[in-house]
Amino acid sequence: MIRLIVRRLIQMPIILGAVYTITFSLAWLIPGNPLENPARRPPPEIMQAMLQQYRLDDPWTFYWDYLGKATGVSWLLGRHPRPFDLGPSLTHQDWTVNEILAAGLPVSITLGLGAILLACGIGLVAGVIGGIKPGSWADLATLGVALVGISLPSFVIGTALLVVFGLLLGVVPIGGWGRLSHTILPALTLALPFAAYIARLTRFGMIDELRADYVRTARAKGVPRRHIVLKHALKNAFLPVLSYLGPATAMAVTGSFVVEKIFAVPGIGTHFVNAVLSKDLTLIMGVVLVYSTLLILFNLLVDVLYRWVDPRIELG
Repeated sequence: MIRLIVRRLIQMPIILGAVYTITFSLAWLIPGNPLENPARRPPPEIMQAMLQQYRLDDPWTFYWDYLGKATGVSWLLGRHPRPFDLGPSLTHQDWTVNEILAAGLPVSITLGLGAILLACGIGLVAGVIGGIKPGSWADLATLGVALVGISLPSFVIGTALLVVFGLLLGVVPIGGWGRLSHTILPALTLALPFAAYIARLTRFGMIDELRADYVRTARAKGVPRRHIVLKHALKNAFLPVLSYLGPATAMAVTGSFVVEKIFAVPGIGTHFVNAVLSKDLTLIMGVVLVYSTLLILFNLLVDVLYRWVDPRIELG
């Protein structure tokens, strides 16, 4: 277990370096100039000075300068006063990327984790019901809902929930952030596609486990059905779901751009979309590096939990 964690942590800088290089290459090729003000274009000499100040006149210089500040290497070498400095935002005046992430990242994480918890609750219940009685009306109903959840894009689900529960019924706020009621609709919108996959994985796993020899033996010994389903079959059927939860959690935390836009949630998604449109290189690189780190850590956490749930599995 310790060797697995150490090996993954050693691999992390290599993976992040590759992600950084690919993202930088694509972001640099985006047409436009982030320093141009649509309302007032600065004189050429001021524009040139600003390009030199932010290292935007040379991609090679910007690449290494930003990488050194973001990783803390420049701070260790005494070339920069702060470690892990993601630089100033090129389009948000008087805001640094660190400040934008500090304000928006907790919102995106709260929304993403809430959506995953909701997806687990919905998906596990639906999957267990379908796995216990495959082919029944309850099983067909859960499969139908899962198919809808997988097929419909989030902006369609979000808009429908917003119109029905926000505008027509008025039971929840239609936007904003700050209260628990504000998280219900965006978390549900984000959770439904994940819940659909969890329901399918749980259903197939339960069907296989309930046909296993150890289940038949437990039934022959008179073990209560609820005990067999919840303690034995569901534990083993949950392993594929656990493998899915790593990337799913990272996707929920980092992939809520559309949902945040629909429900006016002040997370990182809106800032990232605007950064791409305005070619805010520092904000693009900062968000991608932070999100990539979260993705690696979530996958590592799932591997550790996988080994903890089933000690028979040897990782690595």
